[in-house]
Amino acid sequence: MLRTDTGYSRNINWVFIALFAVIITIVLWQIRNILMLALAAVLLTVFASMPVRFLVGRGLNRGLAILISVAGGIFLIILLSLVVFPTLFQQFTVLFTDIIPEGFEQLVERWNSGELYQQFPFLEETLSNFTIDNNLVNQILTQLGSALGQVSGSVIPLIGGVASTLLSFLIIVFLGMYLLAEPDRYINGVLVMTPLWYRERMREILARLDATVRAWLRVTGVSMLLVGAGTAIGLALIGIQQWVALGVLAGVMSFIPNFGPIGALIPSIAVAIIQAPQYLFVVVLIIYGISFVQSQVVGPILASENMNLAPVLILLGQIVFGLFFGFLGIMLAVPLTAITVVLVEEIYVKDILGDTPDNKPKHDDQSLTSRNEPLAETD
Repeated sequence: MLRTDTGYSRNINWVFIALFAVIITIVLWQIRNILMLALAAVLLTVFASMPVRFLVGRGLNRGLAILISVAGGIFLIILLSLVVFPTLFQQFTVLFTDIIPEGFEQLVERWNSGELYQQFPFLEETLSNFTIDNNLVNQILTQLGSALGQVSGSVIPLIGGVASTLLSFLIIVFLGMYLLAEPDRYINGVLVMTPLWYRERMREILARLDATVRAWLRVTGVSMLLVGAGTAIGLALIGIQQWVALGVLAGVMSFIPNFGPIGALIPSIAVAIIQAPQYLFVVVLIIYGISFVQSQVVGPILASENMNLAPVLILLGQIVFGLFFGFLGIMLAVPLTAITVVLVEEIYVKDILGDTPDNKPKHDDQSLTSRNEPLAETD
């Protein structure tokens, strides 16, 4: 009887595969900061390639199109620096050094004195016995600021210092420039590492990833403009003096779904408590009303079928990626979640499970009703 070592060899192969997977996972975890920088560079490249593709489609050479796009971007930055940024800087300085701290103090005083309950009677039933200590508020704000600094500094040194911030920014910019100059070279590099029988399929997956990221950039850009302009106009109508700065802040914070409106609402309430205390409830309506229109109306219309993400997936993505990558993971949670969903659908659902749109189960009311009906008796 001959002895065979096929089973033994198969077990050894699986051991090596598992060991290799563990090593790769450890290496990726150690360089997760670099991976996040690379992802930011890819997003920057996709964003910068939009005008480049437009110009190339009009017959221009790619090199000339890149030069015109970069020059236009630099001109726009210089124009904003000369016209808009000085006013914004002045308003933000006044906001965060004078008005917002004073607004928090007045809010605490009105809360503890009961004056706030006269304006909003529905709060008295549930919060009348709850008082706020000024020292406790200051301690919470101090600890929150230090915690945010530690979280962001442990993942990517964006708030760890001016030098680290500048270095991270330069890495993203230069990576983006290299990717923008020769995108086909790096796409072919991905295809070379793909098995021959799967390369055509990989091209389709990369094309869908490109469409998904572009859809996210389109939705995010228009949403930030909509939220910023709508918030600024709404606050200006009720008499808030720093409406420009608060509008810009709301637009920037809308980059982060779910948690962004909270970050825009807190300073807006602190300013309104001083300049327009009778419109506190209106401020809440402005912030969350515009956020609702952006997320439930504008976003789905712009995203179309290229980026069909359920709100629960976005929230779970923020939690998961925030846990692994910190503050930057929360900021980039939407594109990371969209990329993950595309890879799961294309590779696992379609290629491994063999599912196609024609095979998807239909759950219409008529089919469900017919299933509940008793079978017809046959003779």
